Amino acid sequence: MARRTPPTDLPTGAGGVDDAVAAALRAVDRRRFLPRAGARWAGADHPIEIGHGQTCSQPSTVAAMLRLLDVPAGARVLDVGSGSGWTTALLAHLVGPDGEVLGLERHADLADRGAANVRRTGMTWARIARATPGVLGAPRVGGWDRVLVSAAATRLPDALVDQVAPGGRMVVPVRHEMTLVARDDDGAVHRSVHGTYSFVPLVEDQD
Repeated sequence: MARRTPPTDLPTGAGGVDDAVAAALRAVDRRRFLPRAGARWAGADHPIEIGHGQTCSQPSTVAAMLRLLDVPAGARVLDVGSGSGWTTALLAHLVGPDGEVLGLERHADLADRGAANVRRTGMTWARIARATPGVLGAPRVGGWDRVLVSAAATRLPDALVDQVAPGGRMVVPVRHEMTLVARDDDGAVHRSVHGTYSFVPLVEDQD
């Protein structure tokens, strides 16, 4: 995931808002999720390369996504495109030990590094696995309460929409428009757009 258009240069707390997302950003040190060469830029509000053409997203973009996602304590969360593991760890902080977070990464070595990064946080209710070839997301009985997608789809991915539980939410860039998908308790899906960002592409065919 790359830089918002235009750049916002917001601090990690994202505009001075003091909420659960800002607390998570303070608690989960981005530096610990970055390659050595990028660690010195951990406090800067821009994406940082982590290999395979992927980035650790800029804090203001991550904050915007997490606020749209509105993650409650105890939620079951799917993190698609977990990369360095930073967003997975932020989500783990938000859900707390009664929740569950599964991060998925298609690049094996990034998945391994991200998984190690998350394990070091001690938040055992979060983990990262390599994405299953040919499968988008991780279907589960009852669906996920929240789904975060950190890559841009060319269209709304139905396979992921189907994995959102009743009463749940998904945040996904669609053609670089930050899209909130909300499923009501009756199963109806509602979609809204919240600004334009720049992301790496979502690989929907994971073979």
